[in-house]
Amino acid sequence: MQLSGKKVLVTGASQGIGAEAAFRFAAHGAHVHLVARSAELLDLQVKRIKEFGGSATAHPADLADAEQIRALAEEVPAPDVLVNNAGVGRWLFLDDTSADELQTMTAVPYLAALLLTREYLGAMRSRGSGWIVNVNSPVSRLPIPGCVGYQSSRWALRGLTASLRLDLRGTGVGISEVVPGKVSSEYFTNNPGAEERIPAIARLMIPTVTPEQCAKAIVDAVEKERAEHLFPWQLKAFEISGRLFPGLTSYLAWKTGTHR
Repeated sequence: MQLSGKKVLVTGASQGIGAEAAFRFAAHGAHVHLVARSAELLDLQVKRIKEFGGSATAHPADLADAEQIRALAEEVPAPDVLVNNAGVGRWLFLDDTSADELQTMTAVPYLAALLLTREYLGAMRSRGSGWIVNVNSPVSRLPIPGCVGYQSSRWALRGLTASLRLDLRGTGVGISEVVPGKVSSEYFTNNPGAEERIPAIARLMIPTVTPEQCAKAIVDAVEKERAEHLFPWQLKAFEISGRLFPGLTSYLAWKTGTHR
């Protein structure tokens, strides 16, 4: 897909991966709609994009709220590209997680992506064009201990992607799933204790990537219409080993992961 002149909507765009993806789409000539809860942080990102000659609009919204998703879809017509990047959630054992927090983890990213995509899918199908990107986590491929609520939502997002890919075949609308390794973003600062739950085997084998690298992967996935992109290559190799040797990979994740 050629991005110049296209309209792109990016969720979770106030910082980290989403902010960098919005900036990169704008640099490719797209008008970018940035969505996140913080109006102040969104305005900073829009200002940054415009200072470099890009085109962008801020749309403050809490995507854990279905009514706000519906209002966003009424405010912003179906974009050419929808990037479902918003995600929240601490890494906790299930019985250490409150019911309210579990519902929030399910609402974002999974239900937010599900409902927002639903709002736009009809218009995309009707015009016979469009692209969806779901940004996911390595735990959607390689389960780790001590992360049940967050992990379950990420597996649901993976299922959404796979299901839609079949439904969209032949419609002119496509979907990509982009799965980076550990990212040097604000996530681990905003969710203290999560970083320590990464199994030692993963910390040793998989290097950290930057939000800028993630943004490049997201834009490349749209331009090249890639179905899936796991990176860096060490993560892809680890994922393949999980499919070839599931028992060994699962044991190593447990052995070097979080224990009570």
